[in-house]
Amino acid sequence: MKAYRFDSFDSLDELRLREEADPRPQRGEVLVRVHAVSLNFRDIAMLRGRYPRKCIPGLIPTSDGAGEIVALGEGVEAFKVGDRVMGAFHPRWFGGEMPSTIARDSYGAESDGWLCELKALSQEAVVRLPDALTYEEGCTLPCAGLTAWTALTGPTPIRAGHTVLVQGSGGVSIFALQLARAVGATVIATTSSAGKAVQLRALGAAEVVNYVEDPEWGRRVRVLTAGRGVDRVVEVGGPGTIAQSLRAVALGGEIASIGFLSTENPGIDFFQLKTSGASFRNITVGDRAALLDLNRAVAATGLKPIVDRVFAFDEAREAFSHLERGAHLGKVVIRVS
Repeated sequence: MKAYRFDSFDSLDELRLREEADPRPQRGEVLVRVHAVSLNFRDIAMLRGRYPRKCIPGLIPTSDGAGEIVALGEGVEAFKVGDRVMGAFHPRWFGGEMPSTIARDSYGAESDGWLCELKALSQEAVVRLPDALTYEEGCTLPCAGLTAWTALTGPTPIRAGHTVLVQGSGGVSIFALQLARAVGATVIATTSSAGKAVQLRALGAAEVVNYVEDPEWGRRVRVLTAGRGVDRVVEVGGPGTIAQSLRAVALGGEIASIGFLSTENPGIDFFQLKTSGASFRNITVGDRAALLDLNRAVAATGLKPIVDRVFAFDEAREAFSHLERGAHLGKVVIRVS
């Protein structure tokens, strides 16, 4: 099979295509012919030394893939050859408390990821693809889709009448917009682009705030909610956006902390955090049970993931570069076969 590996994280030039032996499924494993993978900011963060966890060079990158089962190991009963599946982001977090192996299981960081033609993995580490989705659409669900789902559910699920703030137009934010609208919530979005503002409104955002034109966008969001603030902030910016998120969130609302897109880190004002009255929940994508819940929601609502662009397998470097430029709306996908 063909597989990409990062020989080092010094530059994108270190992403190299190799010929390798085809994997064989062991007992309890399935062999998946990978049809599509999607990229996430974490893939760029590893390359730029900004990923907050250990990263081992020499691994196959990317965490999200979808494909067709082409062979079964001994004892596999949950799937059959020909089933369309996608991988779970956390291959051994099935539900409940997060396992202690969560870091070692991390695709692309401490174990081989999905940017290859064939992948053998446990039958417990895959779930069926929703029937209405293509491989290119389905491969966007395991990280970005599930992260948005987890941010909107949790202890207090978002429902009709709630207001949600999403930041930017990346994969998690777009999924959060779509999922929140599917349950009747109002969505306010931020962006730096007039063109993207039009697209965000077309996807259902009730209001869009340009954070370049209005650096105090948290106050603007509060004005747009008649002074109340939003019930949920899908916080993907991290250190550079948290202060404004605290201004935007309602008393008793929640900030779902997901990403670290911003590079600046002015720090957090403790008293602003304390007086916001909001809860702060750290999101680590989600477990397999939640991915199954997301699949059912996608099937029931007819939600279609927004794919910005699909690159060919031999254009993998270009796909990474496109993601890093930040001009995309939704997900960047590589078609493998």
